[in-house]
Amino acid sequence: MIRAAVIGCGLIGAKRAKAAKDIQIVGCCDVDEARAHALARTVPGADASTDWQATVRRPDLDLVFVATAHDMLAAIAAEAAAAGKHVLIEKPGARTKAELAPVREAARRTGALVRVGFNHRYHRAFRKAREIFESGALGEMMFVRGRYGHGGRPGYDREWRAVPEKSGGGELVDQGMHLIDLARWFLGDFSQVKGMIGTYFWDMPVEDNAFLLLGTPSGKVASLHATWTEWKNLFSFEIYGRGAKLEISGLGGSYGTERLAFYRMLPEMGPPETTIWEYPAADDSWQEEVAEFVEDIRLKRQPSPGIAEAEAAWEIVETVYREARHDHHR
Repeated sequence: MIRAAVIGCGLIGAKRAKAAKDIQIVGCCDVDEARAHALARTVPGADASTDWQATVRRPDLDLVFVATAHDMLAAIAAEAAAAGKHVLIEKPGARTKAELAPVREAARRTGALVRVGFNHRYHRAFRKAREIFESGALGEMMFVRGRYGHGGRPGYDREWRAVPEKSGGGELVDQGMHLIDLARWFLGDFSQVKGMIGTYFWDMPVEDNAFLLLGTPSGKVASLHATWTEWKNLFSFEIYGRGAKLEISGLGGSYGTERLAFYRMLPEMGPPETTIWEYPAADDSWQEEVAEFVEDIRLKRQPSPGIAEAEAAWEIVETVYREARHDHHR
């Protein structure tokens, strides 16, 4: 059985520990000792630590889940990979694209496999959407349109996500990264990047809204909006082909019931043939993602999404940030 440690024992670390089927969690590590002990108590046989460097070097370890704030993601992942441990690192994987280079190099040197946690790909609606997409039923792709947002909470502008040195950026890095990854998954690489960011509501040095227009070399387009000023939590992702459209809405919980609609254009056009799937069950994307990583490890195959996908998403984010700085200084 694969033996793993969780580094970063907050909300996401706890989700990872709970989702780790067919994996034995042997260690829980956090700078907050009480939090490390609290998670360890939920996992039979796990011990608690505040020393992440000692944790990643444990000889009884095969896999490390890295679920810290963004400023420590790449450093811990690089050291874990250098010690020959496989790594599941939460998105965005780092605070910059450059920070991912040592992770990639360490993994190349030791053969460690690195998966980046773009878990939205594993939501039930997206798994079904991908199956339909791969069947060719949409026809030639045209564009995607994505919106994702929440409204924060009192004091949100004083949390770590509002500190550029810790987060690497604002809402574009937070929920925008998921939209970028999903858009790339269906349309491929983007060669044209246009974006605008703004801080409209929160008193913070990072953006609370990001608007992107991305184009592929063949002219396919993604229109994306990520926002921390969505007073009713929202997730909407639409995938348009010449022959049909897929619409994913909701992610469960406060985002509403997860739902997939498949609209197939008829020869006579007019109202489309419509099929709707609803997924009221609890979100199992975390378990599905970990299960696929276990399979990656068993088959010794490169995980996807991995470092390359994270670097591609960061390339887009950094282009938007560069343009915003340029416009600000003009």
